[in-house]
Amino acid sequence: MIVITIDQRRSRSGPDKVEGLLQHLTHRYEVLRPFERTAGDEVQGVLQDGVVAVRLALDVARTGDWSVGVGVGNVELPMPEQTRAGRGPAFEQARHAVERAKNTNGSLALSGPGPEAERLEAELQLVALVNARRTETSDEAGILVSRGLTQQQVAARLGISQQAVSARLASGLWHEATRLAGLAGVALHEYARNVEGS
Repeated sequence: MIVITIDQRRSRSGPDKVEGLLQHLTHRYEVLRPFERTAGDEVQGVLQDGVVAVRLALDVARTGDWSVGVGVGNVELPMPEQTRAGRGPAFEQARHAVERAKNTNGSLALSGPGPEAERLEAELQLVALVNARRTETSDEAGILVSRGLTQQQVAARLGISQQAVSARLASGLWHEATRLAGLAGVALHEYARNVEGS
């Protein structure tokens, strides 16, 4: 199972952003147990799909407003309806991960048993760091491409040439980061299933 714990960064010096985050996660991602506030400015949810978990974790980390901890492990069954009542190693791993995420450049960490967790964390942190350092114009072009628009359509929408769109995607390592994130999602899914079956 995959548990994700998300903690607001610099929450003492800014407004509480939890409700907005919860609405965003509810409308965009399919989860096993819904994200809910667990304490203060922290939220937690339970997922089974590694691809969705990676997409969600990178999406939230990219804003710079949150520390994201991904925990992999078993959970105590039967699982309660409320996420905050859940228990088990996956919840403990997520807690450990979110604390470490607070001190990483990409604001993201992953914890779980065995060496696979360390490799997955390295991949996710690399993508998160690329995402964080991408320029606004490169990000804008990449988001439109990720929504299914062709480079020609993106160029028309942004009022720039197709060559300029291609240059923005290349400078932001958009295709490479997207590919690595996709592969990491598949690997996380298999890893979580293997941990659950052990």
